[in-house]
Formats: sequence, structure tokens, C-alpha cells
Amino acid sequence: MRLVSIASGSSGNCIYAGTENTHILIDAGISNKRIEQGLNDIGVKGSELDGVFITHEHSDHVKGLGVLARKHGVPIYATEETIEEIKNMKYLGQYPKELFRPVLPDVEVLIGDMEVKPFSIDHDAANPVAYRIQSGQRRAAVATDMGHFDQYIIEHLQGLDALLLESNHDVRMLETGPYPYYLKRRILSDHGHLSNDNAGRLLNYILHDDMKHILLGHLSKENNFEELAYETVKLEIDQGDCGYRSGDFAISVASRDAMSQIITI
Repeated sequence: MRLVSIASGSSGNCIYAGTENTHILIDAGISNKRIEQGLNDIGVKGSELDGVFITHEHSDHVKGLGVLARKHGVPIYATEETIEEIKNMKYLGQYPKELFRPVLPDVEVLIGDMEVKPFSIDHDAANPVAYRIQSGQRRAAVATDMGHFDQYIIEHLQGLDALLLESNHDVRMLETGPYPYYLKRRILSDHGHLSNDNAGRLLNYILHDDMKHILLGHLSKENNFEELAYETVKLEIDQGDCGYRSGDFAISVASRDAMSQIITI
């Protein structure tokens, strides 16, 4: 199984996961042109997509969905509440509404030789989810837009080979930055975004011997930068009590403007 971030950040998100036989996207929050270019770079055509799984309805996760659906007729998987919100988004244009496939948190979706399991997250959206993906004995997850984590989240991120995890902001940068007060409160709330520190703390609960790659994603353009996210997460692991050191794992940061390396598990 392969996992690739085509784009990840506060301005747009699109993650590819696939095998030789099955190809899916997690979110389509960038232009369809960028999506297809990213797919082409890894040898996949837009017409070969078996589905796009939407985490929630915010524009940085769906803005390319209309063109993708019109051009390729790709099935769209999301919770019922998210689907209803997307249907009301006029800027996505016209596309076949019968492409929508409702999902339920904690109920697996079988698609080709992959099993995709949505699980609930706390974010200021209708009914947001993250996704855990399995093919054979290989397991990965994409978990972003989480205001906080709890035991439920920890349990759904156990036993992974690879993980794209939100590391959205540096708390001090956010608190002293130019955002208005209400927006700062929203981001810092339990329905906002996961900070660098909390991303590292979450990793302390889920690291294990067979974890092959951690990809930090959904970085804020205004309240974070790649080196800071990377170093903060590493420090949290090194100072934690999980029994591991950050150097025991491959850790990298997904860019908003460029594709990540291909993570093969």
C-alpha cells in the first residue's frame, strides 16, 4: 500500500492511498488540475480512482470535488451530515448527486482490496471523521482537523504502519499572531485544530516497533512552519514516557504546495 500527500495545509488538503488494484483520495481540497497532476506523478490516472473519502465539508477539503466528480464520476464517501452540507455548496457547480455514498463512523467500507474505516473526530463541522485504511496486514490513517484527542482516538490509531497526523499550529505563534480573538479561540478549542505539542503527545500513545512513517500535516500557513512542527513533535516524543526516541522513526512534514515522498508500507 502507498500513502502520498498531494497537498496538506490550511489552504488545501488531498491525500492519496492505494494499492496496485485500488486507488482512493482522502479529501479533494485543491484544484482538480493539481489533483490530477499529483496522481499522474505517481502513475495513477483520475479515471482510475475508486472513490474519494471526505473528512468534512470545509472548503480546504472539498474545493476540487465538483470538477473531479463531473469529469470522472468518482463515488464520494462522507457522513450523511457532511453530504448534506456539500450538496448546498453552489460554488462546486453541477455534478451527479447519485455519486454520494453515506458512511457511518466505526463502520468499515470495503472498496477493492482496501478497507476504509471512518472514525469520529471533534471539529466545528457537521459530522467530521478521520479515516483508517487497511489492505491485507498493512494499516495507515489520515487524522487531521481534531481539536483534541482522547482514548477513542488513541484506540483507532493503534497498530499503524503509517500515519498522516495533524500538526496545525504552534500555540505561542497563534496567541501572539494577527488572527482575531474569536478565531484564535476557535482554533485552540476542543473543536479546532491539533497543535504541534499535542500531536507529539498523541504520538506517545500510539508509537510501536512496526511504525514505519509519520507524516505531519495540515500545517497553518500563518501560525506554524515546517521546521518548528518537526522539532516540537520530536521533542515531545523524546521527553515523553513511551519508551521510544524520535530517531527511532521516520518523521517528515507534508507540504501545502508540494507532494510528499511516496510512503510504501
